[in-house]
Amino acid sequence: MSVVRYGTEATVESIPRQRRARRPRVRPSTAAQRAARAAANGGEPTLEPVERTPYDDYVHASTLHRLQQPLSRDPGEMSFLMVSQIMELYFGLTCFELREARQRLRADDLWAALAPLHRAALHLEGLNAAWRGLRWMTPADFNRFRNLLGEGSGFQSAMYRHLEFLLGLKTAALVRPFHGQPEVHAGLVEALRAPSLWDEVTALLARRGFALPEAVLHRDLSAEADPSPEVTAAWVEIYADSGPDNHLRQLGETLVEIAEQFDDWRHQHLRAVRRTMGAKVGTGGSAGAAWLRRSMAREVFPELWAARTEM
Repeated sequence: MSVVRYGTEATVESIPRQRRARRPRVRPSTAAQRAARAAANGGEPTLEPVERTPYDDYVHASTLHRLQQPLSRDPGEMSFLMVSQIMELYFGLTCFELREARQRLRADDLWAALAPLHRAALHLEGLNAAWRGLRWMTPADFNRFRNLLGEGSGFQSAMYRHLEFLLGLKTAALVRPFHGQPEVHAGLVEALRAPSLWDEVTALLARRGFALPEAVLHRDLSAEADPSPEVTAAWVEIYADSGPDNHLRQLGETLVEIAEQFDDWRHQHLRAVRRTMGAKVGTGGSAGAAWLRRSMAREVFPELWAARTEM
């Protein structure tokens, strides 16, 4: 088991002993124990009092439901706050899966990488569904509490930046807002300098015999990569083989699904901003909808899309 925190990975053994001691213990049980308990309960749930429910020990639901601290008395703010928190959890979960896939690709285990990539696409689908919880919000609704947010903005989400960096959308300047949070800033700098998921995919193609230039394989990883005609040509060749054992083709299609779901999220973000504040400037100092349109022009996995033109 590993604990992932803002792009860094640490084993359970590296967690300070006092923190491990405070963690509630979830007692494991076997199939035989569960069957015996069900028989003793006559098929009904266990109702005898316990100090803490095992569910809460595992999920920490009571903690999660104490994390909402609205700044106003407007009831609509709770939707805005909780949907934002749900999206943060989905950002983190998607990053977890992409890191796992990146590690599998680095180990040349393509088949094992497909499962976390598929899960990542499904998590992004769930992330997109979260926008539905804010479709009720009009400018009048948002304006009732917007001023209380000060300069707080989704632009300042560190976990979203991790997601962008993992997908290959790297901009060094976007790490600067986190200088006041040293641990968060350090994790983002590490993620900025690390190979993206797409970098590992490209390295895998080179190991599988595709002729890719040194400029593609050995570049400044902290910068966004320029699209490569050679990488595009490799994907055209991969897609020419439609056999069931072509795992590289399956990899390409799963990555396309991830890219499409991520683009859907960006598009829905833009729509939500236009619905709630039109063309006003953003809370975090950006040009609002205009800035989001410009950021959407940056493609995820561009050679996969370019290859479709060449097929």
